[in-house]
Amino acid sequence: MAHVATVSFGAELKKDGYKAVDNWVGLGINWLTEIQEFYQERSAIEKEYSQKLTALAKKYYDKKSKRSSNLSVGDNPALTPGSLEAASLTTWTTQLSTLEARANEHGKFAQDLISQVATPLEYNARKLEELRKSHGEYNNKLIKERDSSYGELKKLKTKYDSVCQEVENRRRKAESGFDKAKAQNAYNQQIMEMNNVKNTYLIGIHVTNKLKECYYHEYVPELLDSLQDLNETRVSKLNSLWLVATTLETNTLKRSIDHLSHLASEIPRNNPSLDSNMFVRHNAVQWQEPSDMAFEPSPVWLDSDNMMTDETSKIFLRNILQKSKPLVSQLKTDSAQKRRDLENVKKARQNIREGKDKRDEVLCVVSQFNVQEELHAIDRKRLTAEVETSTITSVVGDLSMYGKSHAFKSETFKIPTNCDLCGDRIWGLSAKGFICTDCGFTCHSKCQMKVPADCPGEQTKEEKKKLKIERQAAASVAVEAPVPNGQNSAPTLTRQDTMSSLSSGYAASATRSVSGTIPRSTGEELSSPLTTITSSSASTSGARRNRIVAPPPTTYVSAPSDSALNGSGQKRGKMLYAYEARDDGEISLPEGTEFKIVEPDDGGWTKVHAGMGKEGLVPTAYLEELPTPASTPAQERPPSLYSNSSASLASSNMASAGRKKQGPAVAPKRGAKKVKYVEALYPYTAQSDAEFDMAEGEKFILISMGGGDGWADVEKNGETRSVPANYIQEI
Repeated sequence: MAHVATVSFGAELKKDGYKAVDNWVGLGINWLTEIQEFYQERSAIEKEYSQKLTALAKKYYDKKSKRSSNLSVGDNPALTPGSLEAASLTTWTTQLSTLEARANEHGKFAQDLISQVATPLEYNARKLEELRKSHGEYNNKLIKERDSSYGELKKLKTKYDSVCQEVENRRRKAESGFDKAKAQNAYNQQIMEMNNVKNTYLIGIHVTNKLKECYYHEYVPELLDSLQDLNETRVSKLNSLWLVATTLETNTLKRSIDHLSHLASEIPRNNPSLDSNMFVRHNAVQWQEPSDMAFEPSPVWLDSDNMMTDETSKIFLRNILQKSKPLVSQLKTDSAQKRRDLENVKKARQNIREGKDKRDEVLCVVSQFNVQEELHAIDRKRLTAEVETSTITSVVGDLSMYGKSHAFKSETFKIPTNCDLCGDRIWGLSAKGFICTDCGFTCHSKCQMKVPADCPGEQTKEEKKKLKIERQAAASVAVEAPVPNGQNSAPTLTRQDTMSSLSSGYAASATRSVSGTIPRSTGEELSSPLTTITSSSASTSGARRNRIVAPPPTTYVSAPSDSALNGSGQKRGKMLYAYEARDDGEISLPEGTEFKIVEPDDGGWTKVHAGMGKEGLVPTAYLEELPTPASTPAQERPPSLYSNSSASLASSNMASAGRKKQGPAVAPKRGAKKVKYVEALYPYTAQSDAEFDMAEGEKFILISMGGGDGWADVEKNGETRSVPANYIQEI
């Protein structure tokens, strides 16, 4: 028999060609059913002698001619085969030619065809189809794993964007809130959380890229090779059954010995690789591998793709390394064992083909596929652990060599217990966290990866109590410690500046400059107060034309006064309009009444104290907050020429006309759906009828902050228009 070069589907075909290969293999398996039907019909027709046999041969000639193309090269080949047929079809043609030469059949031969050919064909077709479906399930699993990796990376990206936004929110609160020390500490904590999330995101990118590479260069090729193996097994099994039928025919019909001998010599020439070679030649096309994943900075907190290596981040990275590094060697051992099992199964199959083993080859193929699937699961875990380990060690070295890790175990705390890292209570009726079995260190589940490797080793009960007191004291000091000189004590970050610390949103197309950590209390003016949105970003907002988006002038951003820092002094206000109480908890106040603000705005209502025991709620839109007396710094923001009320201009015009001032619409009372209000930070002149003019301090009802195009929709006097999102802030 001539030597036939073997091919590999995984190496020759495109890496996402599973569907075509699976379809082709399925056609071959379904063809077994057709051949089975052939022998069943032939068994009945053999009794009617040569006329019926000739008609049957013609019938299957016609069937073969109709299915010749798809059985040879599939339903949608890249190259048309012309008149060429697969080797199996050529052998099948010889089979039909031999049948045409025979004119007689015996009853025994008909029974033998059913028992020794048709039934085994049905059995093998069923087994092979089950195995093909298993390949389909495995392919779906690979796709699900790949998509899961992409989805997990997308979640990490979303989480990273979210935590970056939270850092920005905490920073604004640290600059504008009353409790500066607490807000600054929350900001520092959020930066550390952002660093950890960023590192997790970067690790996820490396893991996803590696899994993608394995998917296209290892998992899918192995699956295609397995389908190729299944098809070649089908051809091999079909050859053996054809030989059985041929032998029966030879023994029964001596007069057809010459024809049957020729058929017997033709069947072995149908090498299982011949059909595969032809399918590859007509289906191999150019294919381009998808590009690798890359780090995408958050639009809120823009920075580079380098991993964070400050001390707090190293703690987090070391804890990841402590888990992944030992897992690598264990999984390598398991993987090596599975590979040995796979080689043993392959050797058994080879023995079956050589006739040294009498076991069923189909069952052996099923066993081989199961081992391959188990090996894949182990290798995927090993690969993840290796990439995590190499990614971390390439940046910060092997951190697991330093310090002693806590021997944490999951614990349910049924009594009130505080976290030794952050100092907060581990809440819940059955609060779940972790405790070190050696030294008694307790922490939240969320804090476990942030705990440094400083376990003092096994401690007595008294020593654990003493350590508990010291750790809680240290945690309290870390939380309550003020920031020296009002500066940020968090690790220095290299980031690109966002548009404004006071802005309630950002323009997606705004120009951002690369800089270091930018002090927000600077008095330097911007070279250009307005920045124009690019046409590409404007196009995303529908028919809206290019508009102007401006970052707030830096001269308006000044250091908070001492009274704002220490919280001294109570805010005061004045009624812009007279208000008559309409419900319990409200109070009536005439226009111009001054009062103390007891509780700030909550859903459009403010609680005030007007003296003489008069205390209650009035609409926020009916009052204006009086400025707190303080020394004016050199770069203090110019006083506004406008009232803080959304109706200040209208009220002044009404007063000049001698008419009684009418207050704006009142927000729904507490308990109803809250209405959000915004206040103009800077004056703005409308550029079209779709926009509002704004005076500094003017208030509006917030409808929507927009879709990231830099514009917000607000309502005034029952009319809804647009204003720049970074010119307003929620109140």
